[in-house]
Amino acid sequence: MSTSVVLLRASTPSQLVPPEQLTCEHQTDPLAVVSAHPRFGWILKPRDAGARGVVQSAWRIVVSSSREKLSRDEGDLWDSGRVVSNETININYAGKALTAEQTGFWKVEVWDGQAAGSGWSVPAQFIIAPAHFEARWIAATPTDSGEGATRPMPVFRKQFGIDKPVERALLYVSGMGQYEAAINGKKVGDRELTPGWTDDRKRVLYDVYDVTALMNQGENAVGVLLGNGMFNVAQTPGRYTKFVGSLGVPQLLLQLDLRFSDGTSQMVATGPDWQTTAGPITFSSTYGGEDYDARAVPAEWNVAGSVASSAWQNAVVVPGPGGMLAPEETLPLKVIHVYRPVSETALPSGARVFDLGQNFAGWPAITVEGQAGAQIRLTGGELLAADGSVSQHSANAGPETGAQWYTYTLSGHGVEAWHPRFSYWGFRYVQVEVTGNVRLLSLEGDAVHSSAPETGMFDSSIPMLNRIHTLILRAIENNTESVLTDCPHREKLGWLEQTHLMGSAINYDFDLQRFYQKIADDMGDAQLPNGLVPSIAPEFTVFGNPRNDFDDSPEWGSASVLAPWIAYQRYGDLEDLRSHYATMRRYVDYLTGRSVDGIIEYGLGDWYDIGPQPPGVSQLTSRGLTATAVYYQDIVTLERTAALLGDPQEQQKMAALRDLVGKAFQQRFYRPDRRSYDRGSQTADAMPLVLGLVPLADRAAVLENLIADIHAHRDHVTAGDVGFHYVVDALEENGASNLLLDMLLRTDSPSYGYQLTKGATSLTEAWDADPDSSLDHLMLGHAEEWFYAGMAGIRIDFGKDAPYPIVIEPATMERVDSADVSYHSVRGVIRVAWKHAQRQVQLDVTIPANSSAMVVLPGWAEKSVREGSVPASQAAGVKFVKMDGASPVYRIESGHYQFSFLAPPGDPSAAVH
Repeated sequence: MSTSVVLLRASTPSQLVPPEQLTCEHQTDPLAVVSAHPRFGWILKPRDAGARGVVQSAWRIVVSSSREKLSRDEGDLWDSGRVVSNETININYAGKALTAEQTGFWKVEVWDGQAAGSGWSVPAQFIIAPAHFEARWIAATPTDSGEGATRPMPVFRKQFGIDKPVERALLYVSGMGQYEAAINGKKVGDRELTPGWTDDRKRVLYDVYDVTALMNQGENAVGVLLGNGMFNVAQTPGRYTKFVGSLGVPQLLLQLDLRFSDGTSQMVATGPDWQTTAGPITFSSTYGGEDYDARAVPAEWNVAGSVASSAWQNAVVVPGPGGMLAPEETLPLKVIHVYRPVSETALPSGARVFDLGQNFAGWPAITVEGQAGAQIRLTGGELLAADGSVSQHSANAGPETGAQWYTYTLSGHGVEAWHPRFSYWGFRYVQVEVTGNVRLLSLEGDAVHSSAPETGMFDSSIPMLNRIHTLILRAIENNTESVLTDCPHREKLGWLEQTHLMGSAINYDFDLQRFYQKIADDMGDAQLPNGLVPSIAPEFTVFGNPRNDFDDSPEWGSASVLAPWIAYQRYGDLEDLRSHYATMRRYVDYLTGRSVDGIIEYGLGDWYDIGPQPPGVSQLTSRGLTATAVYYQDIVTLERTAALLGDPQEQQKMAALRDLVGKAFQQRFYRPDRRSYDRGSQTADAMPLVLGLVPLADRAAVLENLIADIHAHRDHVTAGDVGFHYVVDALEENGASNLLLDMLLRTDSPSYGYQLTKGATSLTEAWDADPDSSLDHLMLGHAEEWFYAGMAGIRIDFGKDAPYPIVIEPATMERVDSADVSYHSVRGVIRVAWKHAQRQVQLDVTIPANSSAMVVLPGWAEKSVREGSVPASQAAGVKFVKMDGASPVYRIESGHYQFSFLAPPGDPSAAVH
């Protein structure tokens, strides 16, 4: 396309400021783009915060090969010209072919509805990933000596010279299982526990860093520490281990690409000329902990200088893990929170126990001083034993199964600061024991989890609801690691049911678009030739041979269909959905092969429901009901996906299968005499209500039975891991949010409130906070979705077949004085705040620029709805659409609105507070 594009500009100022938060491939200034047609996106904001109906009518993207050309608007790579479109996300590059390691500099301008231009955005950039690496995988030894985690972890180094000014230095690195790199004595980046866990036999992640600022004229050195991670898990007597499995010895791949100001280049790459020696990490286990001997730090291991040749040897070239190399595109794990002790207790043994006040995932960080060889041991746990010592009982660790701990041996060189590098744990308490002359100067807790930005905010006038939100949020954070873990201690495995059952909830709280792309990739890697998607991905351990329900449960494997769909609805990226279409199809075909006359009857069912026996496999609901219902949900989802992707044959196949399975489900599980399903459990009635399996004429009766069962249990939940998601949705979608509020306000067992009364600071695995189970699980956190989609009524579907991308239908409940909720979507911030005041309900709604929304108000508000000082239907930016039953429905354009309507008669919260 020509770089000299003539554009007409309006004489009036644009209603839009220049686009902000530019992304390429859903990342900010990515350093390793794989796609040949990268996707661009941006956020729009109005120039006047009070303006309504501000839209984008066109955009122009310019991509240049240099900053100088971009500053002159020379799009030598691509100049889109003015494209008439209101799209702001997932816009594909359509310029010249991009070459490996090429840098593209880009910017965008937009036009508003009056054709007034915004002006250019701040420039952004992207770099295309290398086509291949010259670097070779290296290790300290070619084969495992059998010492496992007790063998000192290797350290690698390479010294090199630079004799000219460096324009750019990019470091590509992967270490199996995990690495920490340093250049000239400084740690590279702030990532932790990297790279992310995958099935390294199929896909190996690498990281990219711009290290230009770390380069020196003259001699330089790069050094790397390795840890075992999930790559090499060994059983060690006395130390806790969930499973045993190794993909090889710890190994390293590193390439440093230097580009100089004169146009020349230089490469530093791993190979047999690298040096290696035993490092200070003398024990490394992702489960059992880490031991570090500061006396064993090799001199000048990561700085330029001469090293003792006797201590170092040449590295060995090894074949590597075997998987395809791919850049790590998910946001890195980092230290996100730092917790400081709220109390300290001395035990009779001389040990000290610190309470950090919060159950979290991470590690203790200490500063100490003392004599060389003295040692400090740190043991973390979620609980305290009767004698005040730290207990790891809830993590299934302890004297019988092996414990988890960290040790640090002092170098004796003044004040020493340390934290583990390659092992983390879930804990609140830390027990400190010392051997020798050691003075503990400080102890803190570093919470390590995904650095995905928070996108949700929730606050209400009821403290209990706010505490429940925080309880769930902390568990989400603590388990958003390289995979969505079930717990941060006992297993650390990616059990898949959470990714779809909690998917909507956690994607309100955080921007997890790239995280969900990795989850889908992991499921695709784990899928077996027959189409089975195991219950865990990456599948590091298999529970049975032949496989049993823990390896293959439909409610878990269905994440391969439902999780990509959730991400598509939330982020609107059809190409991400397309990339996992084959996995989705193969899994539904697998379930069809396991079905008998449309029914599936195996799996874990409604895991951890509340029955007469201890929690585990479903007790109140037949496994066939949950398995067949989620199978039906898969079919409906795949049918919609096939329609979107233009696959009419698959769409027709799924439509026929949907009818068959729906009829079989109704015939098998519906009890027309009781107007209830299966045995009448909360799960049994909620799932068909939400999934559209209940005949229209019977919906009210089935809902009534669901409500009656909840009341029969004194407004307590009986549903488990699978079912409670559908119970929440069934009550929310059918106008029963007040009952859900009753359930959330319970403080006796089983309830969230009971967990809080027992001192929980993160959501527990069991409803009753049983210390025999984990005290840090997110699997029962389904109320989190209701805070956003129910109380605030913010419902999002940015899919291309969605009739209304944003729907606002708040539950302005009588007993709640106010709620203030926002969600930072890919289109911008959506905010809903409501309060009761002077016998009115006041509802504030903010819709981002270039968007519109449907607002559904309570039925009793019909005759009194106003926006500002006028009847709502007469307000600027508001259009009455229809009555949905007794509820008025309005379409509103972007901007801020303040609706008001009379509170219902007898509403006790409508009084002046």
